[in-house]
Amino acid sequence: MFEMDVQIDDIPPSERFAAWRALCEGPMVPMELRSAHEDDFRATMWGMDLGQVTVAGSSFPSLWTQRTAAHIRRSDPELYHLQLNLRGEADMVHGGVTTTLGDRQFMLTCTSLPYEGAIERGRTDELTIGIPPSLLPFPVDDLNRLLGRQLSGRTGIGGLLADVLIRLSAEHTAYRPADTPRLGTVVADLLTALLAHELDGGEAETGPAAFQMAPESHRNALVLRIQDFVRRNLHISDLTPASIAAAHHISVRYLHRLFERQGHTVAAWIRAQRLERSCRDLADPLQSGTPIHAIAARWGFSHAADFSRAFRGTYGMPPREFRLTALAHGTLGTRETHKTHEAHEAHATHGLHVTHGGE
Repeated sequence: MFEMDVQIDDIPPSERFAAWRALCEGPMVPMELRSAHEDDFRATMWGMDLGQVTVAGSSFPSLWTQRTAAHIRRSDPELYHLQLNLRGEADMVHGGVTTTLGDRQFMLTCTSLPYEGAIERGRTDELTIGIPPSLLPFPVDDLNRLLGRQLSGRTGIGGLLADVLIRLSAEHTAYRPADTPRLGTVVADLLTALLAHELDGGEAETGPAAFQMAPESHRNALVLRIQDFVRRNLHISDLTPASIAAAHHISVRYLHRLFERQGHTVAAWIRAQRLERSCRDLADPLQSGTPIHAIAARWGFSHAADFSRAFRGTYGMPPREFRLTALAHGTLGTRETHKTHEAHEAHATHGLHVTHGGE
């Protein structure tokens, strides 16, 4: 687990904004920043990796940010960010939409597109989720329709996600490395549910006119519901296309067509989900005493030999070797985690007071 806390109050006031700008204008997501408080900039930031998902929080006075096409050409991690405004107001321009975020309102942004933000009406506190597109089961065109819009964090799914993020913020130093993959799954699932709700005919808070989903979006929302159903029933070894289709009142043929549009078969997607969860449990130190065949059965593999063959074909090693390697190293790591470590090391030379928790 990678965790970071940044405090700049212990360096000279005249150097604080330069230190903050060096942190934010890093190699991963370069941008331009200005502030009316550059002579005495008081701000805090924390962040933590939850597998492929990151959660970060910050608090600052007035701030103007801009990420241009030139910044994007310099570096683009190709991430979506869901920003939750907790206190204050932020004026944002992104995806062709101009938005003012108030308390407990979300906004989705993409690092691959320019944006501009202005915070000029007092101190602002915000939380941000970073997530790669591969974890979001929506076409890019659908996600782009949500960019820059207000999404509610006060009620419903948005309220639930906001509550989870606020709790993470309050207790972000209390979790162990083994907790982070599970927390990442929770955050990613709630984020996906919020976006699906908004795409499924919901009304964004940008005005009185609701935007309705195109037929393509309706199909994608159905795929999302089916995928959620499958994830909740992976333990059932005889989970089949027929039983899945019946549960959603569609034909088996239509089910196969839905998944073909996503680029895979129903069976292949189910197997990938089972292997992913088996992989996570095998790497979990708290489950090191659980027999491999029990973990396989937990996720719907009724035959140990079939599980071992499928696992080796996907991860390049048998389950036992994978477990030994994962437990020996504490974590297998991800490209995103590696990038976060690199960014942290790059910023550590700018006089910031940084504390971080390791694995």
